[in-house]
Amino acid sequence: MLDFDKDISTVFETYHQRIETENALMSSLSIEEGMKRRDEFLLPVGEEVGTFMYQMVKASKAQTILEVGTSYGYSTLWLACAAKEIGAKVITFEIDNEKANYAIDQLVKAGLANVVDFRVGDAVERIKAAPEMFDFVLVDIWKELYVPAFNVLYPKLNPGAYLVGDNMTFPPSNKKEATEYRNAIRATQAFDSVLLPIGSGIEVSQLLEK
Repeated sequence: MLDFDKDISTVFETYHQRIETENALMSSLSIEEGMKRRDEFLLPVGEEVGTFMYQMVKASKAQTILEVGTSYGYSTLWLACAAKEIGAKVITFEIDNEKANYAIDQLVKAGLANVVDFRVGDAVERIKAAPEMFDFVLVDIWKELYVPAFNVLYPKLNPGAYLVGDNMTFPPSNKKEATEYRNAIRATQAFDSVLLPIGSGIEVSQLLEK
């Protein structure tokens, strides 16, 4: 773990303890039961991907950062840490009020709530309605929404913007949707894109300068 201040480190520890507990519970469930209860779990990007995005945001000096799919706010915390250090802003979309409220509480405890704009509602509709152009985007929602989200995101990316799609290789049940998402990006011929074998597999795509 990187050397964050005490409040941020405490929140990360809370998340990591919850991840450990949930991983043990999920391993005891059948696939069917796990799918039924998936909304209960963090399903986080993980520390490796979180660290990678934190460093990416800082290195690229992205000013407008979008997270499509807050869930319980683990990746939001990583993005907010980077945003605070470079004077940027995070916008995050989540359809579930309970999850959004949990994430807000953690950001408040970490002292980072002032750099995050929470917007509750359908992700695709929220993207359409957003007036901003984006420099860095994390897409981490239900996988059947990846291509619809990309289609409305594409016109809202600044030249040189980075797009990170999570769960490209795991779980295997996402293979069809992950492949469709990667193909949609490549079909534009407007991105440099690579699949990185970290976490659950992330597709990192940069919109070419025009």
